[in-house]
Amino acid sequence: MVRVSNLDASLRFYCDALGLAELRRQENREGRYTLVFLAVPGDEAAQVELTFNWDEAGYAGGRNFGHLAYAVDDIYACCARLAQHGVTINRPPRDGRMAFVRSPDNISIELLQKGPALAPSEPWASMPNTGEW
Repeated sequence: MVRVSNLDASLRFYCDALGLAELRRQENREGRYTLVFLAVPGDEAAQVELTFNWDEAGYAGGRNFGHLAYAVDDIYACCARLAQHGVTINRPPRDGRMAFVRSPDNISIELLQKGPALAPSEPWASMPNTGEW
């Protein structure tokens, strides 16, 4: 479960940029929260639950959460898609194997290349780290 402060921004990040699919949504008007369940298309067993508390102004200490990790088919294509969505690649996939980005709520997301690492490729191979990951 990841608490999010802006559901629309979080869905743009997790679905549009990262490529997860929304499986179901549950609103609780009395409790004033919305739960959204996401998964990698074709793998509904590993789900991420986004919890949006309607009255929350924001969360601090996203790094205290740890991080989510996802295996991707092509780490370079995934990072390029994220960058096109305005996501900063905090730790570029210089080794063709691993990268880190952050969600709108500052949750660290690790991207791992499925199978063997891809051959080093520009612009990633020479790109420096940006911020914390």
